[in-house]
Amino acid sequence: MLQPTHWRNRLAATFGWTLLLLSPECPGALEPPAWDTFSDTWTATDALERRLPGFTEAGPVRSDRYVGMFYFLWLGQHVVGGPHDITRILSKDPAAMDKPESPLWGPLHAPHHWGESIFGYYQTQDPYVLRKHCQMLADAGVDVLIFDVTNQLTYRSNYMELLRVFTEVRQQGGKTPQVAFLCPFWDPAKVAGELYRDLYAPGLYPDLWFRWQGKPLILADPELLNSALAISPRNQPEILKPGHTLGQTFSMSQPWESVSGSFPTWSATNSAVTLTLYETGTGGRQITTRRFERVRDNAWLQLRLNQPQPPGVYYLEASAPNGTIGWWSHTQDVFAQGQAFTDGQSAAGDRQLRIASIPEEVGQMRKFFTFRKPQPDYFQGATQPDMWSWLEVFPQHIFRNARGEKEQMSVGVAQNAVSNRLGCLSESGARGRSYSGGTWNRTPGAIQRGLNFAEQWEHALRQDPQFIFVTGWNEWIAGRFNEFNGVRRPVMFVDEFDQENSRDIEPMKGGHGDNYYYQLVSHIRRYKGVRPNPQASPPKTILLSGDFSQWAGVTPEFRDDAGDVQHRDFPGFNQCARYVNQSGRNDLLACKVTQDAGNLYFYIRTAQPLSAPATNNWMTLLLDLDCDHRTGWEGYDFILNHRLSDSSSGWLENNTGGWNWALVTKIPWVARGSEMHLAIPKKLLGLPESIQPVRLDFKWADNFPESGQIIDFLDQGDTAPNGRFNYRFESAGNR
Repeated sequence: MLQPTHWRNRLAATFGWTLLLLSPECPGALEPPAWDTFSDTWTATDALERRLPGFTEAGPVRSDRYVGMFYFLWLGQHVVGGPHDITRILSKDPAAMDKPESPLWGPLHAPHHWGESIFGYYQTQDPYVLRKHCQMLADAGVDVLIFDVTNQLTYRSNYMELLRVFTEVRQQGGKTPQVAFLCPFWDPAKVAGELYRDLYAPGLYPDLWFRWQGKPLILADPELLNSALAISPRNQPEILKPGHTLGQTFSMSQPWESVSGSFPTWSATNSAVTLTLYETGTGGRQITTRRFERVRDNAWLQLRLNQPQPPGVYYLEASAPNGTIGWWSHTQDVFAQGQAFTDGQSAAGDRQLRIASIPEEVGQMRKFFTFRKPQPDYFQGATQPDMWSWLEVFPQHIFRNARGEKEQMSVGVAQNAVSNRLGCLSESGARGRSYSGGTWNRTPGAIQRGLNFAEQWEHALRQDPQFIFVTGWNEWIAGRFNEFNGVRRPVMFVDEFDQENSRDIEPMKGGHGDNYYYQLVSHIRRYKGVRPNPQASPPKTILLSGDFSQWAGVTPEFRDDAGDVQHRDFPGFNQCARYVNQSGRNDLLACKVTQDAGNLYFYIRTAQPLSAPATNNWMTLLLDLDCDHRTGWEGYDFILNHRLSDSSSGWLENNTGGWNWALVTKIPWVARGSEMHLAIPKKLLGLPESIQPVRLDFKWADNFPESGQIIDFLDQGDTAPNGRFNYRFESAGNR
């Protein structure tokens, strides 16, 4: 097997591409895939005529910029009937939101889909869907999938199946995102421990771990991983007034390493307090002190010691308040190990404490991972260095690391924020897909444009952090509630609701289709840069009667993914259907283009020997001669082999509007084994019969349906390149 540097050099020499080389010192450095498809050079125009930026617009590759995608593993794991599709329910009964007893709804708390993915109501473990997600997100330039495990479940069987599929892709030479986890915000110990024991400590799939600052990244508060030795109860908060102090003594019979108190702010955002720890009670020696600014409501504020403290009596004191802040307490003496104090004098009841030690495993985890404390709040921003956000309202905050660098920001499709509070996406006033500029765009078709998403991306691009966290890819479901965060409605959905009030980028059936996917690709390119489109080798005449070795010196080689004609046979959500897709036939792998005075020549190679040309739409070539999506069908002016003539030729057809094609003439081709080439006379394409600069977009497709819907290219047969993407051929002298 070639060593990495050797195959990089061979690729560069053979195919004429500029390769992206990532330094091993980069925080999340990856080796380029063995079979680089150069997807960042592909062209595409979405249904709204938005064209992907190329090298001129996006600039060169910046190998120190990273994109993470929030990814959900839970589809099929929380089944209570269904799938209950909210959009379909409301189409049947627009007043159903006021009818909690309607038989159209699933049970209270049952998951409800907001819509349907292009891949149906799938389960996470469907290997066909996992492979498609891998392909689409890698093509987009996503570096890492950040799994949502915030609800105290790790979905081990699901992430293990994903890692198995992604490893299979890599073994075939392909590229995949890596993975990391977002743990519960306030109590990550259980989940982080399970992930460490089940995945990281055994060393499973290490090539797929996303590393930051040289270690696997985990989004969890490391201060909350320790084991509680004592937690006192509470029943009401005690307010801390300026110039006063609140305190609590506690007695320990074993070594301990941190002490915390829970501090309410009554939703104030500018609160601050100083915590000081003393030994032997109120008059003892000061051990440590710390100032806490911008305290989150009901936050556990922790003093962590550099080394374990021995058994004994200690005193924790809160002082120097700013803004509104208190200390959760209990009116009765419920903590036998200690005594409450006010202004240094004993008081009734007890203050709430959490006293903890650090088990051996937690110590190992702290050395093993790079931790970033996740901020759950949409409005507050960072309260300390080395925090990351997952979703915020516009304008999003910059999250800085301990060195003060602009390390991370979030970008979201929509936010369940209502005014200045956390709300439900089903509430009036939630910030849906069409929210931007402080209001909702109600013009027809606004939902197609991703205005909220674009506004957040533009802000993030201006700030230019090292890492952008995108929410999200495939959440799809939300539980049905009747109360959330103090608000009651007959029917409520928190994180997803309908097309407008949802935040998935994965293409949907109907609605906005794949618009958000290509919007994602566009912004990632502007953030990370792209490689320049390669210029072709000099013109060359190809003799169809000759062998395929004539193509050896023709560059560039345009590539497609290997192994992406996998068949599907897997049950859907709650056994709603059995999804079967056997359209994958010829695995398109690589193609080339060249010209002489009279012809354009095309070559293609497949992973295995070609199937017999027994049906239409066999090894079909689509040509966009003017690189203009507004002309032809989805930009394609000519199509070849849409209809076969015989076993060695197909019809060249030109577009007459929509999915309508008129016969031009028969074009012969030569196919042997896994290779095929053909020549199209330039005069038939309206091109000058001379060697002049040629610039065109093209695509190969095999075994796609006659629907006239380009979104079918995502999962029907095989296309090179994938989905809406095209290759851009630019002959010598075209620049």
